[in-house]
Amino acid sequence: MKQLLFPNNIQFWYETLRSMSHIAYGGADFGEVVATAERITEGDYDSWYVEWLATADRVSREAEKALAAGHRVSARDGFLRASNYYRSAEFFLHGHPCDPRHDHAYDRSVQCFEAAAALYTTPRIEPVRIPYQGTTLPGYLYRADDSGTPRPTLIMHNGFDGTAEELHFFGAMAGVERGYTVLVFDGPGMPGPRHHEGLVFRPDWENVITPVIDFAETLPEVDNSRIALLGISMGGILAPRAAAFEHRLAALIAVDGLYDLGQTAVRNIPGGRLAAERLLRADSAPELDAALDQIMSRDPIARWAINHGMYVMGVDTPRAFNASYLDYTLADGVAEQIQCPTLVCEAAEDMFFDGQPQQLYDHLTCPRTLMVFTSEEGAGAHCHPGAMRLSQARIYDWLDETLKTTA
Repeated sequence: MKQLLFPNNIQFWYETLRSMSHIAYGGADFGEVVATAERITEGDYDSWYVEWLATADRVSREAEKALAAGHRVSARDGFLRASNYYRSAEFFLHGHPCDPRHDHAYDRSVQCFEAAAALYTTPRIEPVRIPYQGTTLPGYLYRADDSGTPRPTLIMHNGFDGTAEELHFFGAMAGVERGYTVLVFDGPGMPGPRHHEGLVFRPDWENVITPVIDFAETLPEVDNSRIALLGISMGGILAPRAAAFEHRLAALIAVDGLYDLGQTAVRNIPGGRLAAERLLRADSAPELDAALDQIMSRDPIARWAINHGMYVMGVDTPRAFNASYLDYTLADGVAEQIQCPTLVCEAAEDMFFDGQPQQLYDHLTCPRTLMVFTSEEGAGAHCHPGAMRLSQARIYDWLDETLKTTA
């Protein structure tokens, strides 16, 4: 898709398109996004934060005034948009160390979302805490009604950089309006647990999903025989990893599918995979350290990904972050252990993980579907921003048909 804003910075354009994408489910207004983008200095992370924060503050103030005056729908809508704008504001602030402003913007995003959730009558949106290894994981339960009727259920989580709150616009509302019970959550490494408890990502994601399913099975609104799992972005490898070992799942959706993050870690290191892995895991590799510094200095996407990656993986060097990616793989027979029907989504012009959905699909031995989204449809970017109604329709139509068969 043509870069309509930030023509010389694909990273800023992609994140702007991401905010525009959430218009479909109430997470933005087109004019607010464009007006904010026009104030931002291209490539300047500080400018990005300042302007998105200003928009979020203005929209949240208007929502608070509407609520005080008794205008509940206007307040709900404003809080939803403000939540998304605060999320965008802090997006580029993570690293080692983090910009200290990131906590304020993140906490405001959650506060605004919870304020909006409390104003819904249909669906019911309830903040939940899911027991997990001596602590809890934050999430939201979406109920289609108050009847307590068991319904097909979708568990959703985001990936490398998304929040549980963002999933409202990225599939939760689409599911509940189709009659699903939806449970979204942040796992370790994701914003809630990372910000407030220091929990970082772990590759053995089945040890995250198993307690989430345990929790879901206690809820009267959940049909335990029809629980599906959906992971977005990096969730496209985490969710399949979990499904390989957690066989209570009736269906799996990877948006978009990933097979081996180690391929990303080694692709700029000469000498082949084994040599690259030895260098990444070595006690000392000064030449590789210098090369990674050079990559970060000339490639803004790499700079952000490595800085954010150090934050979410809990490591303190670019090389350690790349080494951590080696552990996130479905190779060596892991993908082949997935038993439930699986939908692998693919973006035709994915700038991050081109070719990986096909690799995952090729290794699956379960019932499988590869669903390709194209730029001609406005859906060709990573995880299909700008095409939420289209992508959600196709994904949920597949899930509808799959769970009918499973039931």
